[in-house]
Amino acid sequence: MLSFGIIIFAVNKAIDYYSFITIEKQMMEKADLSELSFREVLAQHRSSSGEPQTKEIVRLALEKLKASGKEVRIYDSSKQLLGLAVDGIIINDGKPHIFEKNIEKALSGSYAYTVTDDHLLYFTTPIQNQFYENAYVYEFVEDISYFYAIMDQIRYVLFAGAGGFIVLITLASLWIARNTTKPIKVLLDATQSFSKQEFRRVHLNRKDELGMLAEGLDQMGQQLHNYIQYQKQFVSNVSHELKTPLSAIRGFSQYLYEGENENEELQKIYAHLLQESDRLTRLINELLLLSRFDKTGSSELEVEKTEMNALIQQVATNMEAKAKEKEISITVKQVDGEPSDENLTKVYANVNPMLISHAIANLMDNAIKYSGRHSKIEVQMEHTSSEVIVKIGDQGIGIAGDEMERVQERFYRAKNASTANGSGLGLSICKEIVERFNGYIDVESELGQGTTVTIVLPRA
Repeated sequence: MLSFGIIIFAVNKAIDYYSFITIEKQMMEKADLSELSFREVLAQHRSSSGEPQTKEIVRLALEKLKASGKEVRIYDSSKQLLGLAVDGIIINDGKPHIFEKNIEKALSGSYAYTVTDDHLLYFTTPIQNQFYENAYVYEFVEDISYFYAIMDQIRYVLFAGAGGFIVLITLASLWIARNTTKPIKVLLDATQSFSKQEFRRVHLNRKDELGMLAEGLDQMGQQLHNYIQYQKQFVSNVSHELKTPLSAIRGFSQYLYEGENENEELQKIYAHLLQESDRLTRLINELLLLSRFDKTGSSELEVEKTEMNALIQQVATNMEAKAKEKEISITVKQVDGEPSDENLTKVYANVNPMLISHAIANLMDNAIKYSGRHSKIEVQMEHTSSEVIVKIGDQGIGIAGDEMERVQERFYRAKNASTANGSGLGLSICKEIVERFNGYIDVESELGQGTTVTIVLPRA
């Protein structure tokens, strides 16, 4: 629209310019004809140039040219007005407004003109005698208000057409934009759903490139959905199949470990075998839990209004024994005081108590595993009018900045996580649990300084 406005402005100026050039050419042609008539009068009186003869020349010239303009004037070389005719009538004692600069320019041999505010054009041209001297100046006045009226009409048509064209272009642009951005928004929503593993059909009733893109995206979504479902089913099946033989292996390992009292080397081997069996058992249990999440919708989980202060204190109490093995202290800072206070503010959330306890316990377990001896773990409970916030901070090994985005992925372990046993599923399980109750997890960490994991849940 800005470009179109500039074009309209330029066209308007061009119309003014070229139209006035046309008027100027017409006036010059008229001046040439008037000069020719004047020179005919001069040719008839080439005797002497005395005053009587000059008056006679002016009189005859006015008689011949008085009808050539609204006003007709004749000046001599000293810029004195010699004759005047108004509306075809010769005026002897008239005192019109004189543009001396026009007369000076005409005496120098050039055309000159001035346009007044009331749209009168004063056009002057030199008249030469037989010696090719600029002896006289001929001036006629034209009323060119008709020209401005025509220009106003042209401008009206131009601007009216431009306004209509702008409205048309605007409506067309809105229609094109709507029909272009709407399918793009559909495709964008589909990609965002795919990123959350929420696959749905994508269809656009179009035959252009956007339609082809939607068809390709739909096929990709179906293939990803089938692949992920197959992968989840495979993990679930393998976990179930491994559970029974692994239980047998653990039982035999326990029997061998407890029955070996003579050979310390064998006892260490049996202890290691028992430890690895326990690790595989935990891994299989975690895989089965994830499989349960994959098959169960949020609406199928048992949810109840749970008091979060008491739940956090209970989990922390259960984790104290493990923390004491590494001489780690767990401090719980709850809302508005200690748990024993009668005035303790009760903060509720609609969750499954067992699953949320598992998530918080898993985070505390990570804090213990990746913290050094004699360190501290702080569990802090906060709340707003709409949220319940649980922060679990440790003084452990921390996580590198370039790994922060991936630590919540399944099976991903940080590069420095080899200091403790783990499957890489703990944090992803916590994420799955919290998201099932419309919450989210945030991780803040600095390498070598510790990690703070924040659980945010909607307040009941």
